[in-house]
Amino acid sequence: MKQIDSLWQEVRDLSLGNATAIRRLDSPPAPLEFLRDFVSLNKPCLISGAATAHWPAAALWRDRAHLTRALSSSSVTVHLTPNGRADSLVPIDGGSASSSPPPPALCFASAHAQRVPFAEALDMISRSSRESNFVAYAQQQNDCFRSEYGPLARDCDGHVPWASEALGSLPEAVNLWIGNHFSETSFHKDHYENLYAVVTGEKHFLLLPPTDVHRMYIEDYPAAQYSYIKETGEFKLEVEEPIKYVPWCGVYPYPSPENLESEMAKFPLYFNGPKPFECTVKAGEILYLPSMWFHYVKQTPDDTGLTIAVNYWYDMQFDMKYAYFNFLQSIEYQPIHDYMGTEEESEDL
Repeated sequence: MKQIDSLWQEVRDLSLGNATAIRRLDSPPAPLEFLRDFVSLNKPCLISGAATAHWPAAALWRDRAHLTRALSSSSVTVHLTPNGRADSLVPIDGGSASSSPPPPALCFASAHAQRVPFAEALDMISRSSRESNFVAYAQQQNDCFRSEYGPLARDCDGHVPWASEALGSLPEAVNLWIGNHFSETSFHKDHYENLYAVVTGEKHFLLLPPTDVHRMYIEDYPAAQYSYIKETGEFKLEVEEPIKYVPWCGVYPYPSPENLESEMAKFPLYFNGPKPFECTVKAGEILYLPSMWFHYVKQTPDDTGLTIAVNYWYDMQFDMKYAYFNFLQSIEYQPIHDYMGTEEESEDL
């Protein structure tokens, strides 16, 4: 349907601009400005200019000794995968010859999660590499900063004051993320207004607005779970029983040169459509990531080998914006160049 094809560009023309970089603010916005110019428009922005420079964490969290002292009696959850891609699509290995129907080629794999003393978690993250058999990432998303990492609370703000005033509430959850350059987060969306503050290192985001949903090739995949066997250093991947399905995006935006042509053939709407917005969030900066925006995240550590960030999830308003997105997502989309009808029928699409 050519109307949907044109929607992707119209959203950029009318609201987001045609550049692939998002708007940067040199200082935190006033609450009214933030609400009017960004939240109400579902439009991201990057806030620099001492957005988090007053936090003690800006200096203290570069010191591993400070972190281990503060959390000396704390246990935290660390997530292990063989390649650093937690909560992503991976091939299902093997399968019984008698399986009926045969298992699908891909599954949605969740990381192996285990709770360990913080010092051990930090050591696992530091040792992570694809050659060491596992990649560890502290990415628990259950308000972990205010529970598992409570002793660090004094090092940064418990909320983002101008955002809290604009949104009329305090954060529903505050999460801490600690990883290295092997950790990636596949394309997905969240039903939260997200204020993402980087403390050390850098985060690299690819962003696409909710209106680009048909370019994400979202399908249902069986849920699976990694288990890590410490004694052998091997992972076991098992599809959950009874089978449940998770809707997930099939696009990997960084294919190798030898795979680029085949990936473009599988996902032409993504690779041939408008470019994603690109954003690097450096230490001391905050990204406002609006609700329901698709995002892919990679990271670059600082000279200590770590990237550390805190994100604040505020409840989104389930209003007309949410209804519009659900309606758009429900449309069975067929690209105009693939439509096999008559010329007259094509003109009606």
